[in-house]
Amino acid sequence: MELRIAVLPGDGIGPEIMKQGVAVMDAIASKFNHQFTYEEAICGAHAIDEVGDPYPEVTHQVCMRADAVLFAAVGDLRFDNDPTAPVRPEQGLLAMRKKLGLYANVRPVATFPCLLHKSPLKDDLLRGADFVVIRELTGGMYFGEKYQDNDRAYDTDIYTRPEIERILRVAFDMARNRRKHLTVVDKANVLASSRLWRQIAKEMEPQWPDVTTDYMFIDNASMRVLTEPRFFDVIVTENTFGDILTDETSCITGSMGLQPSSSLGEHTPLFEPVHGSWPQAAGQNLANPLAQILSAAMLLEHFGLNEEGALIRQAVDASLEQNVRTPEIQVEGGAKYGTREVGQWIVDYIRKA
Repeated sequence: MELRIAVLPGDGIGPEIMKQGVAVMDAIASKFNHQFTYEEAICGAHAIDEVGDPYPEVTHQVCMRADAVLFAAVGDLRFDNDPTAPVRPEQGLLAMRKKLGLYANVRPVATFPCLLHKSPLKDDLLRGADFVVIRELTGGMYFGEKYQDNDRAYDTDIYTRPEIERILRVAFDMARNRRKHLTVVDKANVLASSRLWRQIAKEMEPQWPDVTTDYMFIDNASMRVLTEPRFFDVIVTENTFGDILTDETSCITGSMGLQPSSSLGEHTPLFEPVHGSWPQAAGQNLANPLAQILSAAMLLEHFGLNEEGALIRQAVDASLEQNVRTPEIQVEGGAKYGTREVGQWIVDYIRKA
């Protein structure tokens, strides 16, 4: 298979983990006789510094002509510490999602048996947890009308029926193909936008009679994700709730450095780790590349390359089992491995498999 991949390393640790993701893609291409071609583009703080725009038009065109986007992370302390900055790296990510029509963010959450001890939760709560969070990505407060002055500010949480219906279709279909259980997360007891979500979900339920659908307020869901993670199969929710909920799930995996994701919609699909840019660690060979590498596996599986994706997952599992890990998840007294060493170990595993 031939695939054109837009590569967006972004900021902070992004370029370091992206090198490992691309190296793994190249190892897969060599082993399975595929041809992957890459076109790199700027975004985030890097792009602001170069052209004053966190998602410039030239980057958008690179993404539009690609078959898929492999993205790392954006963010920089200069902007985090300056709330008055008129242009911010994260605006580039929002613009990319909007322009590419990436309305469905899919974040799988699963445990690694050898890493259960790294979670703050008890082993008996975690073992066997395996669910997916589907987050609506282009609506809600992040994109609604905004206002701020010295004394007053607001963000408008607006959703339309077509926006809600399309993300619910993704969620119902995914639940049908998994364990046939969908949880719709909202705040319908308080928010009008959530009541519309719940109304439409109930209208659509009969189209998927084989799927058991339940409804849960976001505050309850936030608690039960940590106290009963095995309850869930597929969760669907709006943009802001999904952003917070999926960061919370790092307590289940033991590290945000292990969580990949995909963003799907109208144009080029995008694959990225869920963690941020961690600018404090940039250039120190500390960052965990596994979420980036697992995002590459999701990219391949999106195009039907399931054997290839499975080999990457097998390599990741093997690296964890053999304690080839970056510092935040390494066992006490274990050997020291950095970003490059973990990536190279996985590449070597794939070549030898």
